[in-house]
Amino acid sequence: MRRIHFSRRAVLAAALVLLAIVFVTFVLASSRWRMGRIDLTSDKLYTLTPGTVHIVDGLHAPLRLTLYFSSHATRDLPQLRSYEQRVAEMLQEMVARAHGRLRLQIVDPVPYSDDEASAEGYGLSPINGGTNGERVFFGLVGSTLPSNGDADGEDHLPKKVQSIALFDPSRETFLEYDIAKLLYELDQPSKPHIGVISSLPVNGNPVIGEEPWAVMRQLGQQFDVKSFDPGKLTHIDADIKALLVIHPKHLPADALYAIDQYVLNGGHLVVFVDPVAEMDNTPFIDSSGVTDDHNSNLSRLFDAWGVQYDPQKVVLDRSRALRIELADNTSMSHPAMLGLGQQELNHDDVTTASLQRINVSSVGYFDLAPGTTSRLQPLMQSTTDAEVVSSERVRESLNNPAGLLDNYKPDNLHYVIAARVRGQFPSAFPERAGEKGHVPVVGNAEVILVADTDLLSDRLWVSYAQSLLGQPQLSAIANNGDLITNIADNLSGSSALLSIHGRVSSQRPFTRVLALQSAADQKYLAKKQELQRELAVTRTRLSELQPAKAAGRGDTATPEQRAEIEQFLQRQLAINKELRDVQHQFNAEIDALGLRLKFINIVLIPALVTMIGLLYGWRRSRRSRRRA
Repeated sequence: MRRIHFSRRAVLAAALVLLAIVFVTFVLASSRWRMGRIDLTSDKLYTLTPGTVHIVDGLHAPLRLTLYFSSHATRDLPQLRSYEQRVAEMLQEMVARAHGRLRLQIVDPVPYSDDEASAEGYGLSPINGGTNGERVFFGLVGSTLPSNGDADGEDHLPKKVQSIALFDPSRETFLEYDIAKLLYELDQPSKPHIGVISSLPVNGNPVIGEEPWAVMRQLGQQFDVKSFDPGKLTHIDADIKALLVIHPKHLPADALYAIDQYVLNGGHLVVFVDPVAEMDNTPFIDSSGVTDDHNSNLSRLFDAWGVQYDPQKVVLDRSRALRIELADNTSMSHPAMLGLGQQELNHDDVTTASLQRINVSSVGYFDLAPGTTSRLQPLMQSTTDAEVVSSERVRESLNNPAGLLDNYKPDNLHYVIAARVRGQFPSAFPERAGEKGHVPVVGNAEVILVADTDLLSDRLWVSYAQSLLGQPQLSAIANNGDLITNIADNLSGSSALLSIHGRVSSQRPFTRVLALQSAADQKYLAKKQELQRELAVTRTRLSELQPAKAAGRGDTATPEQRAEIEQFLQRQLAINKELRDVQHQFNAEIDALGLRLKFINIVLIPALVTMIGLLYGWRRSRRSRRRA
């Protein structure tokens, strides 16, 4: 049989043709099925989380997404343009995953155009600062579309429109959550159902014309709110997406069991307890002589979940005290009424990340019991300038809040005022294990606990004014209402939505440079403090050397004083020189680091590649000479 010999050139040409065919096939397949994209980032920034994939894969109706971005107005804003690319890439990833259920359009709303009017009509929030002072739109509008299978062009879901008013780069860690939440809400046929159990008059009193609290009216705009009577409560249906238990006092065993089983069956619970509920209108001592301290607890369930909470303890924090008006028209700071700012709020949790201020009053705190397997993630906490006192002392100081500052001793601890608690929760009612449908334990439960009820009341976060038409107009002075809405919004979503937590930012800082900066700042601060200490010592010494001047008998400096002043000035010049040397040393370290990076990128790496190429070529030529 005759052998067929192929030349090396023919084999090489055939291999190149085959490689080209494979490459073209791979590119076409990747454009159709997104196969060619490999996420090599350390935190998988460009890979959708399983929760988002579940929401996108489960869409019931086709949706249209319109990304409004003022491309022309941001041509001089590279940071915003970079973030727009990040947003667009994530949207395109979702569209590719949706198999036709999502349609994406990117629009540049130039000034005075129909697109700009459309963006404003959908409630997008423009920002100033674009090129030539133009307004910049950067938001997303989603809407439902008719299903292809509907002959009449009508969709089973009602026509709905949702929007993200502004993509804020500072909220990048929650970008995927915000988009997935918009998709989830558009795909729901009706408002989510949430339940409320409360011993406080949160729903007002229609008989006397008392309006519901502002937070309840705000919840009613986004949710179908159902109030439960704890005296008749034996079961909570699964259609209740979130349950708010506010100031639970003397709940019957059946109601506690219903809450217990609701959580163990995957329900989402928020509990508001309080050591001193100032909106509780129950008499402290009723006609039968029964005492009511206006506190609340859920001790049986807390014990089962591994949570410690003392209804007789109140957290004071003089560094966050709110100023209040007293009866004599004077004002003072109340250490039991706190204004929590951004430093006390968790910026890694979606419910508190965008909030600026939460006002609370006479709050308690949570901790984990020893030996528990539960995990506690703080949402709000005190500063380290806080102190814990008895609730009785706070009640006794209602007319004299200044007395709470007597003998004040900070504990140097952060007290957790609100938190998520996750873990394996056993039932608090093991004795009812024989009942039908009883769930004894759940492996991955989650509840949100808040150690204050007063934050729900209007007096801490809203003010009322008369409008031009004489109607009361609400104005928010804190983000309390936003917090409650965020919590209900977060918990009323699907479990897939809850699983999408904050991602890391795509912006990568130069950690080595930041470390050098921090070290230099510490050195600089130490020198600055040294200068200030010497200045204080010198001033004290000068005052001792000027008895005549202190007594007002003259201001002529003595030779000794002049020598002291000259000595201080010389020392001040020396320290300033040392400060400049520290700064120069820091700059030199940064420059040296930059030179090393440039050498590696420009010289070392190309040199290594060249050497490897030359070595490979030399070995091939050597083999060829041997064969010849």
